[in-house]
Amino acid sequence: MVSAVFHSPLEGLSAPKATPNSTASAAPTYPTTPMPELQPPSAATAASPAPSRGWDLRFLWASVLPPVLGLVFLVAVWSVVASTSNSGIPTPMQTWAQAVEVFSDPFYQVGPNDQGVGWNVLMSLQRVAVGFGLAALVGIPAGFAIGRFEFLSRMFNPLISLLRPVSPLAWLPIGLLVFKGANPAAIWTIFICSIWPMIINTAVGVQRVPQDYMNVARVLNLSEWKIFTKILFPAVLPYLLTGVRLAVGTAWLVIVAAEMLTGGVGIGFWIWDEWNNLNVASIIIAIFVIGIVGLVLEFGLIKLATLFTYEEVKS
Repeated sequence: MVSAVFHSPLEGLSAPKATPNSTASAAPTYPTTPMPELQPPSAATAASPAPSRGWDLRFLWASVLPPVLGLVFLVAVWSVVASTSNSGIPTPMQTWAQAVEVFSDPFYQVGPNDQGVGWNVLMSLQRVAVGFGLAALVGIPAGFAIGRFEFLSRMFNPLISLLRPVSPLAWLPIGLLVFKGANPAAIWTIFICSIWPMIINTAVGVQRVPQDYMNVARVLNLSEWKIFTKILFPAVLPYLLTGVRLAVGTAWLVIVAAEMLTGGVGIGFWIWDEWNNLNVASIIIAIFVIGIVGLVLEFGLIKLATLFTYEEVKS
């Protein structure tokens, strides 16, 4: 038999060489050097700073710097136009001084037509909420019905295609004639401009539900209520929320123009009243207020959409 003997690699370093007088049965010797003790890391090593991360600078470069540069560009162009033209446009510093005065007491109330900018914004938001709420109560069920039943789709599609391109302000005289008041006429204008995005987006969402889902519902003999709650509504929710976002944005755009024509209290009337007083700085302030409120509404609706959908929602 052939036997194999395996030796440690350390044998060659510490074992003494065999002599002629050594016997075959002598046991090999192994190193007895003790292992080095593990020492805790020194204070200097423990206190050494962690390597710097570069994502902070990348975040500033990609997300913070571009909008800041955009605002700087806007202010620069505004300053050049205001200083080189004789149009009467106030400079940014003059507008800032006027804004400090306006927002020092935004909720003052002297008379029915002399109120602070805060009351005007709240009144406009109230009209938008009422008109938009009525449009949602009508438009969302109508969109589900039009998308679900082909007969209704063929019946109402020509009417929607005919009335949707009409400017919302063209409906304002109809509202004044029917409701005999500026406030309900403005709400009617918001209603008529908000209903089309919700009807169209909801109907398109219903029509894009996979046919396999409807086949399963037919096999299981589900009722229309079960089909709506278990199949259609979860699948159509992203389209519905998109229609809501479009409707709110359109309503906030239209209410300013409607209040300019109807008068009363509102951000649109406030702009027209400041124009009659030749206070251009307040008009520019109102433009920024309208933009900020619209941005807040858009941001809130995007957050709402991300809570109920799995898709990425972008503005």
